[in-house]
Amino acid sequence: MVSVLLRQKAHTDKKEASKREQTPLALGNMLGSMAPRVRAGMEERIAECGQRQQGVAVGAAKYIVQVDGKIGLFRGLSPRLMSNALSTVTRGSMKKVFPPDEIEQVSNKDDMKTSLRKVVKETSYEMMMQCVSRMLAHPLHVISMRCMVQFVGREAKYSGVLSSIGKIFKEEGLLGFFVGLIPHLLGDVVFLWGCNLLAHFINAYLVDDSFSQALAIRSYTKFVMGIAVSMLTYPFLLVGDLMAVNNCGLQAGLPPYSPVFKSWIHCWKYLSVQGQLFRGSSLLFRRVSSGSCFALE
Repeated sequence: MVSVLLRQKAHTDKKEASKREQTPLALGNMLGSMAPRVRAGMEERIAECGQRQQGVAVGAAKYIVQVDGKIGLFRGLSPRLMSNALSTVTRGSMKKVFPPDEIEQVSNKDDMKTSLRKVVKETSYEMMMQCVSRMLAHPLHVISMRCMVQFVGREAKYSGVLSSIGKIFKEEGLLGFFVGLIPHLLGDVVFLWGCNLLAHFINAYLVDDSFSQALAIRSYTKFVMGIAVSMLTYPFLLVGDLMAVNNCGLQAGLPPYSPVFKSWIHCWKYLSVQGQLFRGSSLLFRRVSSGSCFALE
């Protein structure tokens, strides 16, 4: 993800990087299961080496340890864990206030009209919980992202959660905690509806009940659709994370590493023109657009 911020750095450091012996590495996937600092360090490794090669995660982790020590692998992890915990608590509280008992479960015996109505009702309930938990946990996500991208400029502006909250409020006000929220919310909504509706129509129209493995196939349909739809909604995640660090006082969010975006739509259009909307979406390979550097206007 951070690689989008570092294209210019890769260009200016190319001569120096050619003398390095380490193999360049590239990973920018925003999967929550990975240590946030690892992802940031992988992208910084790209910038340091200034190359366009494929890479693996192990070398990137080694590079981070060389620069920051082992603790460097986990920078930004604390606010991320707090964000996840807050999201979980929020969902649990909402289930108590709005019990899901009234939500009807979809049955294979339902006709198409009835089952579709149930899917829409279930998805609406999931969307409500996801949006509320996302809004409450987003400030901690912003702090986590900024802690990670500090690696680009070797900065230490955001160190602890409490001190980071104070700095963001002082410099950007209350709205500073919610930069990048809209694309994240849109991505969540598109993901939920796309995944649930696609799984429903596939199970209803493409999986025949006469097939011996029909039940087994239906049980995996939603999981497979989740993977597919998450790839399509990745640009929302990318844009939201870029906006979280854009023009916040860190080098990674300022020229020459990144343009200053007026809005998330401006950021989306810029990445689309550059062919970088899916930059960092792969765990194993790095997408490289035809344009090598930011064209600041």
